Amino acid sequence: MKPIKVVVQGALGKVGREVVKAVSGESEMQLVGAVDLKAAQDSLTLPDDSGSVPFSADLGGILASCQPDVLVDFTIAQATVPAVRLATEKGVNLVIGTTGLTKDELNEIDRLVKAHKVGAVVAPNFALGAVLMIHLAKVAAKYLDYAEIIELHHHLKADAPSGTALATAKAMAAARGKPFLQPTGKAAESRGEPVEGVTIHSVRLPGLMAHQEVILGGPGQTVSIRHDTINRECYMPGVMLAIKEVVKRQGLTYGLDTLLGL
Repeated sequence: MKPIKVVVQGALGKVGREVVKAVSGESEMQLVGAVDLKAAQDSLTLPDDSGSVPFSADLGGILASCQPDVLVDFTIAQATVPAVRLATEKGVNLVIGTTGLTKDELNEIDRLVKAHKVGAVVAPNFALGAVLMIHLAKVAAKYLDYAEIIELHHHLKADAPSGTALATAKAMAAARGKPFLQPTGKAAESRGEPVEGVTIHSVRLPGLMAHQEVILGGPGQTVSIRHDTINRECYMPGVMLAIKEVVKRQGLTYGLDTLLGL
């Protein structure tokens, strides 16, 4: 079986570097190119010093010359949609970890991958523990009427609330079939952003990485479900799974829960 040929966009970013390293170490994959706006040379040395791959700020040029099976994108929303347009035209599948994508942008991604008969996996979080956190929160949501989310990230994170927090709140409300209840009066003032009745509190501080706690409450009790990201290596099993699965699918797959059978 031929290895899956992969190009990474955002290769010099914190997550992008981990993706480059992980793909390079996978026997079923081959890193064939890399893209980053800060590319200052035309080749990127592989992490194990076994060679190099073409490197450029020009995604279109890299896709044309390297002809990958999959483009992995961990950048910003403004860069992701143009990348999807370029990649789908060339028949390239997509794994997207960029957060902050709007509903309209997700709809465009869905339309483009269907039109060009390729696959895309878009996930608000590639950490398997975070996927399990959302799954457990959906189970608990059916039995408790109040819920809040506290999400904590490093101070350089571009969006708030986080994509994971928004996805969690929406998934919990969908699981129970109705919004959560909320306190009224003064208790509702000076609080976070409500999503489907779930108030989301966003914390941005140096020293944090990615953390989320879901707290559900009922008469005389609370349930807390928490996930902590220790380092960015935790995302790689999910990214590798998505790369292996996306080449088998057409259309948009949102979230890793489908790939995990949850």
